[in-house]
Parts: sequence; structure tokens; C-alpha cells
Amino acid sequence: MKKKNIAILGSTGSIGTQALEVIESFPLHFEVSVLTAARNAALLIQQALKFQPQVVVLSDEMAYQQVKEALAGTNIRVYFGEDAIVDAVQLDEIDVVLTAVVGSVGLRPTVAAIKKGKDIALANKETLVVAGELITQLIAEHQVRLLPVDSEHSAIFQCLVGEADNPIEKVILTASGGPFRGKTKAELAHVTKAQALKHPNWTMGAKITIDSASLMNKGLEVIEAKWLFDLQPHQVDVVVHPQSIIHSLVQFQDGSLKAQMGLPTMKLPIQYALTYPERYENGSERFNFIDYPNLSFERPDRETFKNLELAFQAMEEGGNKPCVMNAANEVVVASFLADEINFLAMSEIIEETMCQVEQQNQLALADYLYFDAESRRVARSLIERKYK
Repeated sequence: MKKKNIAILGSTGSIGTQALEVIESFPLHFEVSVLTAARNAALLIQQALKFQPQVVVLSDEMAYQQVKEALAGTNIRVYFGEDAIVDAVQLDEIDVVLTAVVGSVGLRPTVAAIKKGKDIALANKETLVVAGELITQLIAEHQVRLLPVDSEHSAIFQCLVGEADNPIEKVILTASGGPFRGKTKAELAHVTKAQALKHPNWTMGAKITIDSASLMNKGLEVIEAKWLFDLQPHQVDVVVHPQSIIHSLVQFQDGSLKAQMGLPTMKLPIQYALTYPERYENGSERFNFIDYPNLSFERPDRETFKNLELAFQAMEEGGNKPCVMNAANEVVVASFLADEINFLAMSEIIEETMCQVEQQNQLALADYLYFDAESRRVARSLIERKYK
């Protein structure tokens, strides 16, 4: 059996490291061809020496020099910069590109990989948020597979297997509610960065954890679901499910619901994206209903957690608005993590940026990149003017 050659963009992050653990568990099925990282040179060196990819790429120049020196005695080629990542994903031997980077930086290499005929295992939700129309057009044009890795979208994908001829009435994304579920706006005005980084169920990177605390992560997933499953905005819903056991649901036109369930671990959706349509036996911990006698559900508070409302608004307006929202969010999360703004200010800056950047439809890749940069400029300007 021919091994699948995998390129992992963001191999030192939470998804990337878990993906390598999955790959290590199935040495007869997978081989690593490319690893990329931002600046975690020490971990990337360990990964490269262990998995012996053909190519590693870094986006931080100092880290690049460190990795290049450490791997000088190997056959591994070491490169630097975003253009090198774009080139690396196009290597002929690559079968699947796992995009596990955070933010809109995943857009260009994903586009390049699709055009080269590579299947995409997508953990970088921002790619579809920023340019969903473009990506879905390219997927259809080049006849490659777009396999969701996020637990919610993997759940929907799994529920839809065997249901190709049955119309979807709606999909229901579940949300844990994050660390601030039930808090008022007055309480949120005083939450700290340390509190926001303590997610009750999942272990993730800082940016995604803050997005989960503000419910922006769920907002990004709402837009991603629209494009992944060819839905209209009214067909996407969210319910808060604090236990994170039901990962999402699909409701069909006859009213029946299908749910995918399991313990909150990312290894299963990662594995399913890499092995689809097969399911490989593994030693993961099994869910037991007796351990979870009570599963609860509630409506999300879209007034208090305004980021979720803004995401639904961006999805409705379409065009460049999701791109604008995402870019502004990346700026405000970085500012919050740098203690420059408070928790509630993030939504205020995002909303004002969405108002200030003009609406545009029918966009090419260059347009998305322009509005991403312009929205960041506007968001930073607002932060400078209001909070410094």
C-alpha cells in the first residue's frame, strides 16, 4: 500500500503536534514530506530529526538560521519565508496538505496547493472565512478534496457520509461557551488575559483560546460551515453545550437529527481527515455515557458576546465582510494579549472596522489580500486613537 505523503503547515502548534502523533501511530500509512513553523526552532528541529521530511520552512528569520545550522548535516532542505511555504506545498510527491497555521496566513499556500491538485485537510478556518467563495470554486475546478479538521466541522462531515441525496435543513454547531459562559457585560469588562486563556475543555494555542472566550471562534466556524457544506446563512445555527461531548449535529428535511459524539480530543478529527474514507483502529480513550449522565444545552448570548453576532452579520453581508472581520479580530486579539485593550474593546474595534471598510463583492485573491491588509490598518488605527 502506498503511503500518503503529508505536508503540515504549522507543525509546532497544537494541531500540528497532535497530527504528528497520529502519523507516528500509523507508520505504514503516512510519511511526512514538509513541516513548517513560525519561530519555534527547537521543537521544529526535534520534529525534523524524528520524521525526516524533505523540506522544512520557517517564517521567522532568526529561527530559520537556527534550524538551518542544526539540520546542516542532514538531507533536509531548510527554507525561509511565506513564498517558500507556497513553493513547498506544491512538491509533486505531496498527497495531503494539513493547514494547521492560525490566521489568514494560511490562504496563499492553501490556494497554491489546491491549484497543484493536493487534497486539503483544513484546520485553518480563517482560509474559508476570508475567501470561502474563491476556495470552494478552486476545489471544484481542480477536483480535490477539502477535508475538515475542526471537531465541529468534522462532526458534520461524518454525519453527512451516506446522506448525499438527502437535503440538509440546517446544521447545529455546538459551543462549550468558553471560560466566561453566563457572565454579564459588566463582568467581562474586568476579565484578565490569564482568565481568558483558561478554556474549560480544550487545550489550544493562545489566539484560538481567546477567540473561544469571546465566541469569535464559533463565529468563524459558522462562516466556515457555510462554505464547507454549501449552506445558506439561515441553515447554520449554534447551541451552547458545556460538556463538549456532542461535537455538532445535522438536521435533515424530515426533521431527524444526526450527531457525532466523543470525548473532547482533536486527534480523532485529525485522524479521520487523514484516513478518510477509512477508520483506523487506535488506542484512544472511549466515551462512556455513565461518566456523563447529564448533557446540557442553552442558547448562546449573542448580545453579551457580540463577536458571534458580528460573524453572523458578516456571513449575511458576504463579499469582503468576513475578510474584514477576521483581519480586525486578529489585530484585536494580539492587542488584548499584549494588554493594550480590554476584553470588550475587541468587539468594539471589530464592529467599527467592519463599518469603516467599504463593502465589495466578486473578489480575486489579490482583493482578499488587499482588504486583509487594509482592515488591519484600520483596526490598528482605531486602537491607537482610542486606547493609547
